Amino acid sequence: MKAPASALAIGTAASGRKASSALVLAALCLAGTVGCGEVATLPETAGFGPQPILPAPHPTLIPTVNIAPAKGWPAGTIPAAAAGLAVRAYATGLDHPRWLHVLPNGDVLVAETNAPAEHDAGSGIKGWIQKLVMKVAGAGVPSADRITLLRDIGRDGMARTRTVFLQGLHSPFGMALVGNDLYVANTDAVMRFPYHAGDTRITAPGVKVIDLPAGKINHHWTKDLIASRDGARLYVTVGSNSNVPMDGMENEVGRAAIYEIDIATGRARIFASGLRNANGLAWQPQSGALWTAVNERDELGSDLVPDYMTSVRDGGFYGWPYSYFGQHVDQRVQPQRPDLVAKAIVPDYALGAHTASLGLTFYDAALLPKKYAGGAFVGQHGSWNRKPHSGYKVIFVPFSGGRPAGPPQDVLTGFLNAQGNALGRPVGVAIDRAGALLVADDVGNVVWRVTPAPSSK
Repeated sequence: MKAPASALAIGTAASGRKASSALVLAALCLAGTVGCGEVATLPETAGFGPQPILPAPHPTLIPTVNIAPAKGWPAGTIPAAAAGLAVRAYATGLDHPRWLHVLPNGDVLVAETNAPAEHDAGSGIKGWIQKLVMKVAGAGVPSADRITLLRDIGRDGMARTRTVFLQGLHSPFGMALVGNDLYVANTDAVMRFPYHAGDTRITAPGVKVIDLPAGKINHHWTKDLIASRDGARLYVTVGSNSNVPMDGMENEVGRAAIYEIDIATGRARIFASGLRNANGLAWQPQSGALWTAVNERDELGSDLVPDYMTSVRDGGFYGWPYSYFGQHVDQRVQPQRPDLVAKAIVPDYALGAHTASLGLTFYDAALLPKKYAGGAFVGQHGSWNRKPHSGYKVIFVPFSGGRPAGPPQDVLTGFLNAQGNALGRPVGVAIDRAGALLVADDVGNVVWRVTPAPSSK
């Protein structure tokens, strides 16, 4: 979920009695007693592509709160697949499945995880509101803190076997296999575990590789992980601790960044910075470049700021918190850093305002129709602070020559019903060994599997 607590830090625009009044109004808004925020004036599509429309900011004292209550899938219902594709449940009855990793032998690892108990620790009405937001959106359950292994495909399209692969973790998310070492990104550390092909369970204690920024605030708790193609380095995402640094930049040290870890020495450095909440990491098959999906800032209106995916430059700065989508200055941040704004890199491709684009994978297999070759699948978890809603689907962005080459295409929809309820929420995406698309759905507690429809290839 795209950090709902950020919209509740209303003290950026208010203090004292004004802040207390704003919090009370926010509580009434969540309860449906009063209307809150504003309404988008642009279609969702205006926030997509290499040159999205970026209207003037429209901040309001009470931010837009428009949560889709989490309901789950009624019996017998599934998402709607695009023409030429079919979808079936690969695994059901999971516990908040967020992230996926496919092992070389075809086994599928699923991180069943949620925010740690100390996540965004608060008190009083602000803490109560934060917990209410999480509960309504389906993220108020304790973290299972485990990784589950799914193996093979039965005649019904579902995994034949399911085993607890790793447990006793701490809000795990990203996973990467290098040789016989499985790396797992907990919310507070990268851990290494011994693995041998065919293992269905790891009981050996893990070894800490590095600590990661966490703590009681730990606003964006998810940490993704990917290995370099030669297996020499790991790359790890660390999100910011706030929407914009309401609690001071001292609480943002080492955050809003992607780290590079040298596996041989254990040394880590910041590879790229100014990325408010980078999640999915993936290697683009034609260019070989590292790409990431990033959740941008809130509270500037329903039409701002678009989330994005971008290639990641070594040493690059991407604006947060001082500017967005290049050099568009965020006036809320004081003092400003014009020196950093001048260096802010424009992201490659916008993914829509408040879509909460999390999962990212490129298609380099051959099972799905040829039009998907080389392009990117993106899991959009869905908005909580845009009217009308945005996201709540899996999209595809075509690529040519290693670069985005066209408008997004819907792949899986129907996660949001006509009443505005969330039947499911897509998160991580991955390609299985056969070339099918896998999608983790943390509200439906399902892993979906997308294949060609009959006679569609």
